[in-house]
Amino acid sequence: MWDPEKYLDYADLRARPFHDLIARIGAASPRRVVDLGCGPGNLTVSLKDRWPGAVLECGDSSPEMVESARSRGLDASLLDVRDWTPAPDTDVVVSNAVLQWVPGHESLLRRWVSELPAGAVVAIQVPGNFNAPSHALTRELAASPAWASRLADVVLREDDAVLSPLGYANLLADAGCGVDAWETTYMQPLRGPRAVLEWITGTALRPVRAALPDEEWEQFRAELAPRLDEAYPTRADGTTWFEFRRVFFVAQV
Repeated sequence: MWDPEKYLDYADLRARPFHDLIARIGAASPRRVVDLGCGPGNLTVSLKDRWPGAVLECGDSSPEMVESARSRGLDASLLDVRDWTPAPDTDVVVSNAVLQWVPGHESLLRRWVSELPAGAVVAIQVPGNFNAPSHALTRELAASPAWASRLADVVLREDDAVLSPLGYANLLADAGCGVDAWETTYMQPLRGPRAVLEWITGTALRPVRAALPDEEWEQFRAELAPRLDEAYPTRADGTTWFEFRRVFFVAQV
């Protein structure tokens, strides 16, 4: 289950990759703009401002996120991106930090490109920091003797959950698209106690939270916290720097 309020912690910092992605889309007056995995809708609403004349379609697999998006005036639907099919007038497809949750999404991208009209744009951003200490330490703790049996069915993402920029560039070029692919590592200035733990609680730790009852969840967090504090020391001014690598591509059919 996704927690929209927790996800919106550090909302401004989390939004930076989305805005950088949208800025690279050159579509002037698309007929339909689709946001797949719209989350709580706080970023989707900016698509209305960017393209006020377009039909805005959006959805998410989380009922809680869909409810939050609807509270922002969006006509959000409950959907699984694996089942989505573009309408004939779809000119822009955006998916922000979603496809890392979809194993084998390369075939999904090929299908979308084959079904979209000529000139349509697919703009994707995914995290590329699965080998960072935040994720590696989480996997290490989850696999430890104390937790392995309780978290045996939990899938924590490895680095092969996404491709490199070159991998996506080749994939989409082979599908006949013009491609702009890149990566950015943001140095996010986090503040507050256990800042990195709080950051990943809204995203990377979600599968762990879903698998554990409240008392065990708090115990897992308590054991993970000092490991993260050691890997991400807090500066004297109270800032904790968090390396936030993201992979992007904008492909035109």
